[in-house]
Amino acid sequence: MVQSAPKRQDIPENEQWDLTQLIASEQQFNEVLPSFLTQAQALEAKWHGQLQTAADVIALIKEYEDFHTTLTPYVEFAFLDPETDATNVVAEERYAKMAQTLAKVNATLSFVDNDILALSTETLQQAQNLDATYQHYVQRLLDRKAHLLHPAAEKTLASLQETINSPYSLYNTTKLMDIQFPDFEVNGKRYPNSYNLFEGDWEVEDNTALRRAAFDAFSAELKKFENTTAKTYNTHVTTEKTIATLRGYDSVIDYLLADQEVDRELYNRQIDLIMKELAPHMRRYAKLLQQTHGLETITVADLKTSLDPEYEPAITVEESRDYLKKALAILGDDYLAMIDEAFDHRWIDFAQNEGKSTGAFCASPYGNHSYILISWTSRMNEVFVLAHELGHAGHFRNAQREQTLFNSESSTYFVEAPSTMNEMLMANYLLKTSTDARFKRWVISTIIARTYFHNFVTHLLEAAYQRKVYALIDEGQSVNASTLNQLFRSVLEEFWGEDVVINEGADLTWMRQPHYYMGLYSYTYSAGLTISTQVSQRILREGEPAVKEWLETLKLGGSVSPVELAKTAGVDITTDQPLKDTIAFIGGLVDQLEQLTNEIND
Repeated sequence: MVQSAPKRQDIPENEQWDLTQLIASEQQFNEVLPSFLTQAQALEAKWHGQLQTAADVIALIKEYEDFHTTLTPYVEFAFLDPETDATNVVAEERYAKMAQTLAKVNATLSFVDNDILALSTETLQQAQNLDATYQHYVQRLLDRKAHLLHPAAEKTLASLQETINSPYSLYNTTKLMDIQFPDFEVNGKRYPNSYNLFEGDWEVEDNTALRRAAFDAFSAELKKFENTTAKTYNTHVTTEKTIATLRGYDSVIDYLLADQEVDRELYNRQIDLIMKELAPHMRRYAKLLQQTHGLETITVADLKTSLDPEYEPAITVEESRDYLKKALAILGDDYLAMIDEAFDHRWIDFAQNEGKSTGAFCASPYGNHSYILISWTSRMNEVFVLAHELGHAGHFRNAQREQTLFNSESSTYFVEAPSTMNEMLMANYLLKTSTDARFKRWVISTIIARTYFHNFVTHLLEAAYQRKVYALIDEGQSVNASTLNQLFRSVLEEFWGEDVVINEGADLTWMRQPHYYMGLYSYTYSAGLTISTQVSQRILREGEPAVKEWLETLKLGGSVSPVELAKTAGVDITTDQPLKDTIAFIGGLVDQLEQLTNEIND
């Protein structure tokens, strides 16, 4: 039986990450924190109004970058700790102090971009030629020149960052602290529920009565908070619209895409093609689930179940390390050493505890190792989750060794490619090393249900919904709970048609994801997976040459655009062919599942 989540203080140390490797103590944090504003003020006193030459531009950028390199571990220390326990008052106070400090620092340093861009284009081009390291960084500044505000306005916006970012904090407070899911009852037995229990256990529960009851109970509790959550989200999107308008953008979408270095064509193509061409394949998969589980109808509450729940292998943390090292060995000895370091030196937070953020993520503060958050369930599919997050870690390990801080982070359009690449390599390894039809079916169904469903369906439907929201906001409208429910339901109905019942509560799915507070992030999961699918197939066909090009791509970090990154890896994302090929690949996986199911049943 699923147990209620324990308190954080009751979690064994070896299941928790070790943030003291970032900052040794609370005392160190408190002693050093005030110095960052002092350092920022010193930079302002030295450089504000003093830039004249290309050499001055490069010198300022380097000092500005050095400052942020020193600041980064303190920011991550403050922001990561609350993710493991939203009820930790000390961590929340530390987070607030850092947010306040950052607002002052950013306001003080808002002169940097303005002063650089006040120089002539010729001077900035000279700066690019003077030091190739910052060529892309300066070009990105030039691209923003037309949208820069008056220095006083830029300083005001920077000083308001804590307020501008507050909707995300409010969302998390509601989600992780205020919503307390009651137990639910099935056939006279009571079961606990929570965000992590629902998304980690109940959503994939093979007992249909339990799974649907958990879904109904979970949705009923969410429903109580829909108005508060909708108001919070409306505040966020209308603030984005205000800033976009101030900067001269006609649409919030154009404003948000500018930071990703991609245009509307790539953005719309990703959503439109998947909604149209992937939907038939996923409806076939849903029908296969329905038949396998003997369901009269299949609902949204049933879509995360396993095709063969009785075969779901269990796995220990240490066993997952062995799988990861074997599957990712093709990436080289340094990559394998990173995996061992992650397990041996507490980079990973495995715990399931009260107040912990849902899902999984990897934070990679520059100059330090990565930190991975996951809620371990002992299911075999967790090895794919770890492979995914270690893909981020491997990406930034390679990029940070070769690039300065400002060149180390790639566009979010590309950032999910290294993570999903590792999932594909894991699947390739598992399929290659087994001849058992049932195991192969489990692997392929896991690829579809975890890798492609998660990235090409769950997040893509979020992206299609998000695009509808911004269309309303661009028209000058606002959104409320009723509107958001209707928009999300319309996306579900468009994708699933008459093959899947959109049951009550499914329209509340928009309340569960933090991605809406992170710009246009949701659609980039499918964009990254498109790239990694194509490269993983190259690796299968070509071996070492394709691996070498992939590792070289990772080392580029954010020193080039996402189009150039993909091109280095051998994928041309300026055309629709990679996406069409990936959709066809997913269709082929569904074909294999149908064939394997028939073989097993025969």
